[in-house]
Amino acid sequence: MQMERIYIYKGFERFWHWSQALIIGTLGLTGFEIHGSFTLLGFDNAVRWHVIAAWALVVLIVFAIFWHFTTGEWRQYIPTTKLLKEQFRYYIGGIFNNAPHPTNKTVYNKFNPLQRMIYLGLKILVIPIIVTTGFLYLYFQYPKFGIEFQTLEPIALIHTFGAYILLAFVIAHVYLTTVTGVKPLSSIKAMITGWEEMEEKEIKIVVEEEMEVALKGIKQKLKADEGKSELLDEALGDVEEKLGVKRETYFRDAISQSSAGYFCISKDGYYKEVNDAWIKLYKYDSRDEIIGKHYR
Repeated sequence: MQMERIYIYKGFERFWHWSQALIIGTLGLTGFEIHGSFTLLGFDNAVRWHVIAAWALVVLIVFAIFWHFTTGEWRQYIPTTKLLKEQFRYYIGGIFNNAPHPTNKTVYNKFNPLQRMIYLGLKILVIPIIVTTGFLYLYFQYPKFGIEFQTLEPIALIHTFGAYILLAFVIAHVYLTTVTGVKPLSSIKAMITGWEEMEEKEIKIVVEEEMEVALKGIKQKLKADEGKSELLDEALGDVEEKLGVKRETYFRDAISQSSAGYFCISKDGYYKEVNDAWIKLYKYDSRDEIIGKHYR
């Protein structure tokens, strides 16, 4: 099976992922020591580092929220039921039978249906509960600067319960990461370097999706009367640089097979290339009728 690499994970995405992993690991380690599970740093130091890690997590969350909304990456977490049953069957049995993955990872669709639901639940429910109860717990310990409660037990129980849910997620996440990748450490390596190993057919899907996005940009430029440049070549160059793949390998197939109409015009405004969808859209019989003619 021939594998190739394609650029999937952006720099901040990788920084956020590993920073979050380090912080959650620190919170878990110090949290267990605070509960008396073992002695490593000492109780006072464990509390101190637990609080520092908690504030670091809050800061990271703020930056992550800003990044997700400014880049549009928040759309990755929108739940969907498409292929949900297939994905569930894959996790409970397919991975043990070497079954093909029911979904394809792309730049704009990095998570399968189950991941979307679980990650969204963590972000809007579990982590906010842990953070909120943690700070309530902290301010209860120092009522001079915060809030007083009649009893600490409910807050502590909710905080600990949320922490165990997060721990269960981390264990499952690490396990599935190592058993569902091309190689045991391939997914971890991808989150370090940004480059994901994929089969040729998977890369074609990624390129086609990216070209659809590039086409929208072309249409906007045409509406703004910026159509005198070689817009298709410009889009190809952008996608080539972003994904780290050579255009001659995948792009022509992506263009010819796309249901969207693609075209390329010269600096002088003459058509150099069109695909089948464009020919059908404008009711031409062949490329010969349009190639070499001026777009106006």
